[in-house]
Amino acid sequence: MTVESTAARKPRRSAGTKSTAGKRTTATKTTSQDPELVQLLTPEGQRVKNAEYDKYVAGITPEELRGLYRDMVLTRRFDAEATSLQRQGELGLWASLLGQEAAQIGSGRATREDDYVFPTYREHGVAWCRGVDPTNLLGMFRGVNNGGWDPNSNNFQLYTIVIGSQTLHATGYAMGITKDGADSAVIAYFGDGASSQGDVAESFTFSAVYNAPVVFFCQNNQWAISEPTEKQTRVPLYQRAQGFGFPGVRVDGNDVLACLAVTKWALERARSGEGPTLVEAYTYRMGAHTTSDDPTKYRADEERQAWEAKDPILRLRRYLEASNHADEGFFAELEAESEALGKRVREAVRAMPDPDHFAIFENVYADGHALVDEERAQFAAYQASFATESDSGFAAGSGV
Repeated sequence: MTVESTAARKPRRSAGTKSTAGKRTTATKTTSQDPELVQLLTPEGQRVKNAEYDKYVAGITPEELRGLYRDMVLTRRFDAEATSLQRQGELGLWASLLGQEAAQIGSGRATREDDYVFPTYREHGVAWCRGVDPTNLLGMFRGVNNGGWDPNSNNFQLYTIVIGSQTLHATGYAMGITKDGADSAVIAYFGDGASSQGDVAESFTFSAVYNAPVVFFCQNNQWAISEPTEKQTRVPLYQRAQGFGFPGVRVDGNDVLACLAVTKWALERARSGEGPTLVEAYTYRMGAHTTSDDPTKYRADEERQAWEAKDPILRLRRYLEASNHADEGFFAELEAESEALGKRVREAVRAMPDPDHFAIFENVYADGHALVDEERAQFAAYQASFATESDSGFAAGSGV
C-alpha cells in the first residue's frame, strides 16, 4: 500500500522553539507532509510514492532491501562497540554516527566503484560501503595509524578532522577527472556545522564555475557540537545552492530509500556533465558529538525521544516485515552476525601494536633536513633515558 507525495522546491521557513530552561525542544519542523522533504518511507515504514525519485529505486529487490538493513544494523553495532572501547580507555576519542545510518548507507550504496569519496570523521557507514575494514578506522582513533588504508584502493579518502576542508579537495579532484575525460563522480560529506565554513562556500563557487562533477552531501544532524542549526542559518541549508547556481535538495536523512534515490540522481547528474548538487540529508545525531561531549547540557530529552520514533533501522524493518521481505530467521541470523562483528572489532583493537615512535620524523621533507635529524636524535635520547632510569631502579614507583 502506498500514499501519494511530492517533493516541491518551494522555499519555506520554519523556526525552532525553546523551552523555559533555554534548551531547544524541537528543531526546524520537518514531517512527512513537509513539501521540502523527499521521503519514500515514512517513520511507520509505509512506502510513499514520489514521481521524481521512485525510478531510482524502482528495480530494488527484496535481497537488496535486506542488504541495506544489514548494512545499517552492522554499522550501528560497530559504532556501539567503538563507543564502549573508548569508554574503556582503548580509544582516545570516538565520533558516533548513531541515528545517521540511513543517510550514510543510502548515499554510500548509491556510489559506483569508480566514484571518489571525501569523508569527514564520522562517515563510518560510508566507509563500510566502500569496503574499508572497520578496524582501520579504530586504529586512527587509537592513535596507532594515520588512517590505515590506501585511499586509492577503495576510492575513499582518509578521514578529515579539519572542518570543511575536504570539500575543497573534492572539488579539485572533480575538476581534475573532468580534464581527464572520466565519467565518474565525486561525493563530499560534511555536516551542518561545516556548512558555515568558508572552505565550503569556496567549494561551491569553484564547482559551479567549473561545472565540476561533485555531489555535496550535507548530513544535517541539527547540532554543530552544541550549536543548533538555526544559530547558523535563516533558511534550510539546501537552499544555499541556489545562490551558487546549482540545485539543492532536502531528503529525509532517516529514510535509507530516499537517500539512495536522491544520491543516485545527483551522481548521475554529475557524471553526465550537469555539474554539482547539494544534498541536505535532514537527520538527527542521537548521541554525543564525540565521546568528550555531554549533549544533556544543551539539548532536551524530549527532542531525542521525538527522533527515536523516526529511527532509520526500525523504519526499514517495519517495511520489510509488512512487505514479507524478511522473516524472523533473517533477523536472528543478523543479530548473531552483529555480535560476531563486535567481538572481532574488540579483539582486533586490543591486539593492535603500538606505532613506531620515530615514524613522526619520516616524510617531513622529501630530501631530509638537518633540523629534523637533530630533533630525531633528541627524541631518541629522551626515549633511551626511560630505559636507563628503569635499569637503575629510579623510574619504578617514582611517578616520573
